[in-house]
Order: sequence, then C-alpha cells, then structure tokens
Amino acid sequence: MAPQRFHEQFEQIQRSMPDVPLAMGPDDSAEFIYEKGYVLVRDGEDANLVEDTVRAHFTAEPDLVQDNVRRASPQSNRSGITRIQVGDPGEGDRRGDRPVAHALRALRETEGRAGRRLVSRNHLVSIAVNSCPGDEPVPVAQAEGLNPEPAEGTYDAGSAVGVLVVDTGLMHDFRSAALLAHTDGDGQIKECDDDGVLQQYVGHGTFIAGLVASVAPNTTITVRNSLNDAGAILESEFGEKLFEAVDAGGWPDILSLSAGTSNGRTDGLIGVEAFMRELRDQRTLLVAAAGNNGSATPFWPAAYADLPDYQDTVLSVGALRSDGEFGACFSNHGGWVKVYAPGERLTSVLTGFDAPVPYIYQHSTYDACRYGFGYACTCQSPRHTGLLSEEGGATKPDQVMFEGFAHWSGTSFATPLVAGMIAAHMTAQQESDPRVARYKMLAANSGFAEVRGAHVPALHPPTWRPVSVQPPAPRS
Repeated sequence: MAPQRFHEQFEQIQRSMPDVPLAMGPDDSAEFIYEKGYVLVRDGEDANLVEDTVRAHFTAEPDLVQDNVRRASPQSNRSGITRIQVGDPGEGDRRGDRPVAHALRALRETEGRAGRRLVSRNHLVSIAVNSCPGDEPVPVAQAEGLNPEPAEGTYDAGSAVGVLVVDTGLMHDFRSAALLAHTDGDGQIKECDDDGVLQQYVGHGTFIAGLVASVAPNTTITVRNSLNDAGAILESEFGEKLFEAVDAGGWPDILSLSAGTSNGRTDGLIGVEAFMRELRDQRTLLVAAAGNNGSATPFWPAAYADLPDYQDTVLSVGALRSDGEFGACFSNHGGWVKVYAPGERLTSVLTGFDAPVPYIYQHSTYDACRYGFGYACTCQSPRHTGLLSEEGGATKPDQVMFEGFAHWSGTSFATPLVAGMIAAHMTAQQESDPRVARYKMLAANSGFAEVRGAHVPALHPPTWRPVSVQPPAPRS
C-alpha cells in the first residue's frame, strides 16, 4: 500500500502538539491543518462583530452549542489578533470541525457587506509544507563534499549581509562545520528522542544555514528556533514569533523562511497581517518557500509575492529537480511563484560531526512518483521503509547514521540558495538594498527552466552541480 504521507505527518504533528486538537481541512482534504474549535479574527471591532454574529447564528441552530462561543484571548497583542472559541475542541475527530465550518458560514454575508475577510480558521504553519516534505535527509560522506560547493570569497564583518533564518534551531555541533563560522542563533531544543535517535525535521535550520553560507561567504547568518514542534506552529502564534525573531537582532537584510500553509484563499493570513505591514515598511527582503504540495494553490507567506502591495517585499521560490532544467515533482507552481532554484538532493551540513547520530526513517518511499512524474524523483529514490508508513505492520523501518553531511530536498532548500545568491550579488555589486539587488539580479539572469509547461526564471548558483540519478531498482 502506498504511504499516506499527509495522514502520517498529521499524526506526527498531533503527537508533538498534544494540547492542541487539530483537524484536516477543508473536510478531511489534504489542503491544510487547523485548530479545532477556534477561529481567528482581528482585535477590536472585528472581534466584537464576529462574536455577536456567530452567537446569533448558533442560537438559531439547535444542534450547535451557543454557550461555547467565547473570547479565548481577549488581550491585545502585537499581531493584533484574537482567537474566538466556537465549539468544543474535544468533540469530533480529525476529519473537520462542524462548529468552525458553521462559524465561517455565518460570517459570509457580513464579510460581503464589510468588503473584507473578518474571520479564518487558525491554520497550522509548518516547515513540512502541507505536512508533505520533499523527502527526508540522506547521509552523505564528507569526502563527497557540499553541493553547492562553498563559493570563493572572504568574510568582512563590516560589509557582511545579514541573513535571518526563521526555522528550527542550530544543532549542538554546528560549529564543527567550518562553513558555519559566521553563523549564530538559537540551539535546537531537543535533537534526539529518549532512545538517542534523531527526531524528524531536526537539523532543518542548520542545513539551510549551510546552504546560505555556501553560496554567500560574506554573510552573517542568524538562526532562530521559532518552529520547534515538528517544525509546526499555529497561525495565531506565527506572527508573534516572526516579530520576536526580528526584535532579537533587528531587521535583517534578508529573511529566509521555509515554512507556510495554504488556506484556500488569495488574500493571505490574518495571523501575519501586522507583521507583513511592518515588513513592507522596512528594507528587509523576505525570501519564502513556495511549498511542496505539487499544487498551484497559493501558499502563504510566499504568495504575498503576487499581491501588489508586497511585490517588492517578498520573493517566492519554487524548486527545480536535480538536473536544474525542469520543476521538481513536489514543487508548488503558478504565477505567484516568482523564481525557481535547484531543490533536489542538495548537500549541506546536518549533524554527527562530534559522533555519529542514528535516524529512523518515518516515511516509506513510493513505487512511482506520487505526483505522476516519470523521472527518478525523491518520491522513489533512495528507497527506504518508514516507521509511520508501516506503523502496526511487520516491516522494520530503515535506520541510518549521520556523520556531518546530508542530501535533502524541498522548496525549503531552494529558498536559501536564492537568499544566498541575492546576498552574494549585494557583496559583488556593493549594493546595500536587498530589494534593489533582487531586481537587478533577476534582470541580469538569463536562466530559465520548464515547470508544468511554462518557461520560468531559474537561478543556478555558480558552484552548484547537477546530480545524475538512476531510476531505483524494482522492489523485491
């Protein structure tokens, strides 16, 4: 039986966030995950209007409990949002949430009169992206080297470009990698489980920092561990974490973000509106991953790149496959994705420099690409059997040992390549404005790739090399 990747990851995330009942949406689809029993609104008049409207609607519906409607977080906060409870989070199962659906329906007419959205689900923002990663990391011998290889150049503290990575934290042994000599920030809170086995998505932020440093040696990289619960966080908390990340060291030149969510809409996330407005008024460029859903559905915050007010502020990045000529099977796509870069089987630093660290695969690979592609994609290769895919079965999951370097795939990793290329352009051209550097670099770029039949701008780091992959052998 083929792995049910979205459902497997749902269970993994729910176990990491046991106090937050979650549901799949909409209606048990694999589009997004959200908090059961609550909706998200702006503070002030919007919150009052939403609460009154939902309460009146529930009073007219005998099967809905009007007494459940209450303010969950009435205090103002920097993100300017409030959670309103509309149902019992403990009722029902993961296949959707009727009270939340009814609350959203109750506001449709009111939103039409107001001319704007008033309420949304409280979505789960994740580095897994729709809880469906490009793949899991694969050990690489240090003798094989990094890909991209470290670019030539020197580090100068006075002119170094500041890059902020909001992700998981840095591994305890990251300073054993000379590449990360000018990287600092938060440590990973818990790297291994009680048996000493590396946990899923641990090392994600360290891997990203290594990619930035390889492409752009004259960078000061700061990694914040804002996304430690299996790389996931509720939308209601995400904006606050973004503010905390920039408050800790000031607004950077470039913010590299490899997390997000779809929400079935084309107007962004209520939970990050305040942050996005403040970002727009800064000089920081947000470089954001387009997501790994193999979909054209807008994915936020990356899709802000397609909104007129944020086109200068955000650059959305899709992934190319390991030949650099075509889109990776898992990459999101569409007009809202503004540039693509290699995102399959990149090699960067992970962990195990001090001592080898075991990892047990969580997801089994597929017999064929789950998106219908015919090349040797990461859905199939390299073969492994995963714990979550075989939970309750007789097949033993595969275990590997990490000793420093790893291959990893996803738009998560195409994104820091682009962030690094912009930083390198700033250094080479003595350009102080990252938004100007972005436009100049793209204007001078002559690279294109084919993604779903469209010719799109493609950036290839000078030290990146294509990877040739043979189709996997048939399963015995």
